Amino acid sequence: MNASIRFGIVGGAGWLGGAIAGAALAAGVVQARDITLSYRRTKPQRFPGAFWTDDNQALTERCDVILLSVRPEDWPSLAIDAGGKLVISVMAGIRLAEIAERHATDRVVRSLPNAAADVAKSYTPWIASSGTSGADRAIVRAIFDACGVQDEVASERDIDYLTGLTGSGPAFPALLADAMLRDAVRFGLPPDVARRAVNAVLTGTGRLLELRDASPADTVEAFLDYRGTTAAAIETMRDAGFDEAVAKGLAAAFTKSIAMGKG
Repeated sequence: MNASIRFGIVGGAGWLGGAIAGAALAAGVVQARDITLSYRRTKPQRFPGAFWTDDNQALTERCDVILLSVRPEDWPSLAIDAGGKLVISVMAGIRLAEIAERHATDRVVRSLPNAAADVAKSYTPWIASSGTSGADRAIVRAIFDACGVQDEVASERDIDYLTGLTGSGPAFPALLADAMLRDAVRFGLPPDVARRAVNAVLTGTGRLLELRDASPADTVEAFLDYRGTTAAAIETMRDAGFDEAVAKGLAAAFTKSIAMGKG
């Protein structure tokens, strides 16, 4: 993008809204003077030069692009008229048509970044309404490239599935790490040693997959082929239902995503 946009984040005081603002500012997608953020209670002392407000309609009128970073259950009370401007939602479950109707615009994007946007490592799937232009799409790519990696996907069903798969961000690797750490402590390792060991395993794996653009399946098969201690662990975990547990968890997240949109 050659020029800064006037970018507004409804819910900019929250974790995800603030993470997206910080990433966009750091990447130069937007300048501090051109960003407006809203808060509900206390004005945050963040992003010097940015404009803070507790009036969401005033935010909308100041900006060209409005990002909605509120909880889905809070969205029904969000009464703003976007007047045909580009609106980007990061809310799980809320459909494009609903957002378009409530906020008076046919330029709508549904997206699902995750908490790793805070360190510019989010994966963000998104889908745009038919009224969204090529220039609008370029803005969306720039914002979410600043947050990590982004993909435009084919359908809202894809977004609903990815809400569970990637929208959970670090939660699933953290769940695995927690199980490993607990086992290490039960074995007798000091908690600080166990924590460093487990965190290093996960961060090292993520970096390896990122740099090599490697297939996780190929990595697993390489260890299985070696027939060592790791192969013994993998086979035992699978026999205990590891793959099925993951599939059931993702199915539950998918169902919940759809239900949130109906709530």
